[in-house]
Amino acid sequence: MKVAERRKAIVTLLMAQKEAISGSAIAENFSISRQIIVQDIAVLKGLGYEILSTHNGYILQKSPLVERVFKVRHTTDQTEDELTCIVDLGGTVVDVFVWHKVYGKITVPLNIFTRHHIKNFIEGVRTGKSTELMNITGGYHYHTVRADSEDVLNDIGAALAQRNYIAPII
Repeated sequence: MKVAERRKAIVTLLMAQKEAISGSAIAENFSISRQIIVQDIAVLKGLGYEILSTHNGYILQKSPLVERVFKVRHTTDQTEDELTCIVDLGGTVVDVFVWHKVYGKITVPLNIFTRHHIKNFIEGVRTGKSTELMNITGGYHYHTVRADSEDVLNDIGAALAQRNYIAPII
């Protein structure tokens, strides 16, 4: 994993935590030293991430990243293209959710931000390990996408629309 990918993964990990996570736990998660985590946290703080260092570990107070929800519809065969489009333009696919007529909103965290993550996800679906959540709603689903700026989210929206993946909001 490259340094930039690791730092993005650290932010994703901190965003997913409701409580502080120790530097040792983060280091173990990435198979690196705690000192490297300390350096990564310092760089992330310099980039604008409000990371609080406590005696229990690190807490992400506020992220400079922006989020947008996209309502999309496509086939299973187009899933890899959809995810790759988002990731290649600088987005993180935070989650997928559907509105089920009986169960209501069903949300699953994804945190996909590299092609490697996409490959693992697609492999899980293709091997029959699981099926995509969108299949219970006729292909309609939503993604929360996180990026560095509104411009990146606009680019992602335009690219998804160009591929006819954006579904009308009714």
